Order: sequence, then structure tokens, then C-alpha cells
Amino acid sequence: MSWYVCLLYLHIFSVVLSIGPYFILFPLLAKIRTAPFEQLPDYLEPFRITVRLTKHAGHVLVATGIILTWITSWTWDTSWIVVTVLIMVASLYFIARAFSPLLRKLKAPHEDRNDLVNKLRKALIWYVIITLSMMWFMVAKPNIW
Repeated sequence: MSWYVCLLYLHIFSVVLSIGPYFILFPLLAKIRTAPFEQLPDYLEPFRITVRLTKHAGHVLVATGIILTWITSWTWDTSWIVVTVLIMVASLYFIARAFSPLLRKLKAPHEDRNDLVNKLRKALIWYVIITLSMMWFMVAKPNIW
């Protein structure tokens, strides 16, 4: 097996690790909504772990993407690469602003749990849409310009 194939599979695996765990979190939202406050940390921990896992998988994703671009005939001004990088930058900003503040608020005593869980659900949906759109650009490789 060539280095290219190994890097490609590592790149694909890091994409799966960047997106997949978020689908597991949707069923936890109902538990977070109804759990007693004392049990909330148990339900919020998977969110924290998922965000951390995604961050590290993203490092592998970026590194392998740079190397794959470098060793192939693709250039940095290729339209699908430019759009993918722009979406990736947006997702980094989004994940930093969306999940951590909400999780911190949910850990503290509060009156508006339903509102916070609704915001967390919306953040999950948007993050999945953003990352799936990035994945679509990497797979479909549309020629925009």
C-alpha cells in the first residue's frame, strides 16, 4: 500500500471522527432536558468528550489534507479546496462559540434549561450541516471557477 493511500484513509477516518460522534449526542438532548440537576454532569460529559475528540480529529484532518494537497496535482487555488478551507474556518469559529458556552451554562444552576437545550440542539444541527457540506466539497470536488 502506498503512502498516498495510507494518508487518504487517515484523512477519511479523521473526517468520520469529526462528524460521527455528533449523531450520538441527539438522543442525549432529551435526557438533559429531563434529568435532575445532580445527574446533568453525566449527560454533559459526552458533549465535552465529543468536542475534544473533534478538535483532535480536526488536527489530523488538516495535516493529512495539507500533505495530500502537496503530494497530488491539486493546487491551493482549486475551487473546492478554497471553499472547503473557508467552511472549515467557519466551523472552527462556530464550534468554539456554540458548544462550550452552552455546556458551561447547563452545568451551573439555571432556570431556562429548555431554552439552553433547544440552543444546544440547534448548534448540533448546524454543526452537522456545516461539516457535511465540507465533506461534500471534498468528495464531489465541484469545479466552481
